Amino acid sequence: MKPVSSGYADVNGIMLYHEIYGEGEPLVLIHGGLTTIGEMQGWVQPLAKTRQVIAVEMQGHGRTADTDRPISFATMGDDIVALQDYLKISQVDLVGHSFGGASAIRAAIQRPEKVRRLVVISSPYTRSGWYPEAQRGMSHVGAAMAESMMQTPTGKLSKQWPDPRRFPQFLDKMGNMMSEDYDWSADIAKLPMAVLLVFADNDSVSQKHIADFFALLGGGMKEPGWLNTQLSRSRLAVVPGYSHYNFLTSAEVPQIIGKFLADQFTNAPAGAAAASQAARPLEKKR
Repeated sequence: MKPVSSGYADVNGIMLYHEIYGEGEPLVLIHGGLTTIGEMQGWVQPLAKTRQVIAVEMQGHGRTADTDRPISFATMGDDIVALQDYLKISQVDLVGHSFGGASAIRAAIQRPEKVRRLVVISSPYTRSGWYPEAQRGMSHVGAAMAESMMQTPTGKLSKQWPDPRRFPQFLDKMGNMMSEDYDWSADIAKLPMAVLLVFADNDSVSQKHIADFFALLGGGMKEPGWLNTQLSRSRLAVVPGYSHYNFLTSAEVPQIIGKFLADQFTNAPAGAAAASQAARPLEKKR
């Protein structure tokens, strides 16, 4: 499958590259750190069979050249919303992997009315959710690694930027961003849309954090009842046999996303789902 269209959106001081595949309800798909749309094709293709998939390359990644603009997850969230406005799409299902998952979370927090449903893949809501080894590795990303990082998909495509010499500076900005502490738990608990969490069973995010994340969304907190009258609108999937670093090869992930998007309970609150959502604020007060 080839893209229906591709191009650049002039948003927030960058030229944001994106490709559109398939037809149907719009889904924005965001890659992980230092990867590009190319590495996401194993997920793009199956999702695009029933959806309009808008795959994007974020600032400094792939064909979206870095600029003097600072990099932050909040800014990335703004870019996604700006891309929606550029494409004249009022609301999307938003899917992000790792670095892209954090960007998707920020978009949902900052502009919840723009996100119909949210899928977070292998990304925590607080930096401490990463295992210590992963935190150290992210902190070491910087210009000193530029030569070896040129072999990454983003490094190779940086040669096509208007100023390819910016790549080491971009790595410094990425390392600084990934070294900053954050905790979005209070905002996560207020998200109005249904959320799907997807993690590998050997992910770089701890299993305890994964359970805490699901609990923030109202999941796994109570017995759902024989008729599932207390079923959470949010969902959790832990996929066996993968790590954070080979999760993009998982054929199960797009299948899980498709099932989540087709689930009647993940659409606008109705019936038991509405009752469950309404009960969450009361539970927090007890």
